[in-house]
Amino acid sequence: MIVTIPAAERGPRLLEAGLPADQVNDYLQALAACDQQFGEGSSGGGYDTDAGVLGQACRQALALVAQLPIKSTRNPAQKRAAEALQHPCWDARVRFFRRHVRQIYCHLTGDGRSSLRVDSLLSQAANLLPAILPSDAELEQERHHTQKDKDGLEISQGLFVSAVLSREDIGSHLARAMLRPTQQALDLLDDFIATGRADLGVVRVEAANGVATITLHNERYLNSEDDTTVLPLEVAIDLAHLHPDVRMGVLRGSVVDHPKYKGRRIFCSGINLTRIYQGRQSYVSFLYRNMSMHPKIYRGIIPHEQPDSVDAPLNEPENTLEKMWLAVVETFAIGGGCQLLLVVDYVIAESGSYFSLPARKEGFLPGMSNMRLPRYVGERLAKQAIMFDKRFDADSAEGLMLANEVVPAAQIDEAIARCVDAAVGSGLVSVGANRKAMRIQTEPFERFREYLATYAREQAFCSLSEQLIANLERHWNAKERKL
Repeated sequence: MIVTIPAAERGPRLLEAGLPADQVNDYLQALAACDQQFGEGSSGGGYDTDAGVLGQACRQALALVAQLPIKSTRNPAQKRAAEALQHPCWDARVRFFRRHVRQIYCHLTGDGRSSLRVDSLLSQAANLLPAILPSDAELEQERHHTQKDKDGLEISQGLFVSAVLSREDIGSHLARAMLRPTQQALDLLDDFIATGRADLGVVRVEAANGVATITLHNERYLNSEDDTTVLPLEVAIDLAHLHPDVRMGVLRGSVVDHPKYKGRRIFCSGINLTRIYQGRQSYVSFLYRNMSMHPKIYRGIIPHEQPDSVDAPLNEPENTLEKMWLAVVETFAIGGGCQLLLVVDYVIAESGSYFSLPARKEGFLPGMSNMRLPRYVGERLAKQAIMFDKRFDADSAEGLMLANEVVPAAQIDEAIARCVDAAVGSGLVSVGANRKAMRIQTEPFERFREYLATYAREQAFCSLSEQLIANLERHWNAKERKL
């Protein structure tokens, strides 16, 4: 969250940290101009003037932060100084984005005629607003730091994306843009149709008899999610949707070689916490999962050639391409794996497996589970799962709120065959219509967009908080783990 630093405290904090007095004075003057430009009751001076005033303050703040020691080694005075540099500028960014985000978005997308994915949108916005948003080069440089030594460049990205999503017109346009198939899937589609296979490294997909089976192959990390798996999994989901003969997608984990689970299939062990601790997990990958990968399963994809504009209807997209989805949970579905269960149409779980959302121990938001999990288990159990580490054992009555079937390991393949036959062999032609009709009352498109607006902002702060680092060191022994 953004902490209010009174104007009278800013200078003393910076000087106590030993920062040069002349540079501190220049920064304070630039910040005073921001306060005047974006203060309550101010109408501003137009986009160019506002961008110039804010950019000047942000550049000076970044230059002063760069003179402080690396984040994890700062003494209390230096930490207070960093707050006095960062938080007022984050607040000014929020005010600037609220005032001008529609103009910025329409400029970058040609009034919505272009559908930019969130990473491209952020990259192009950074070129338009240097210092206000981090450039690709600045982000790449910061990725050389561990998470505890990052100074929050990605928070500005979260504030911008949240501002876009907070507006009905441009927020809905961005949400629809993220439902379009990836270019990589379009490039692979002809070969996938011809061969029935696509090897994406950590994810593989095979199509046969109307079914696309997508298998996670991140065995070294127990099929965890991270920057290396999210996009390949999204591409595989796109391919399943785009294949004309596929009627159903199946998600399953591969057999792992881990000493503790050798020879067993594991659905997903959640996000790769080691990569987060070491600073290798980008903030944008959280957006990929919750704006694109999971929604494509839940809402279908929007055909690439379908035109769009910021003036399009704000309700459920009309022309979605949808398939039915089955998740097969063996051993466990933790974190992001459990989140997948909330967007598929059917879940088969191995007897003895379990589902969990260890958000409290990790220190960030568990995707869209805060909105979706209460629909399955009720708000009381959802809070217990997210805030108090409740585990759902598949064989329990509560576990059966998330799984449709629980069967012994030896009967998993038979259960999959039954489910596929019931779904594909029945000749069902109303899948998209039924799914869309349910979404209208369970998760309307506007509610989806509104949740994302909150998520984009809060996840940025959570993922870069000191509490996250403390949680990982306490519960994950993160200092001792290696990639």
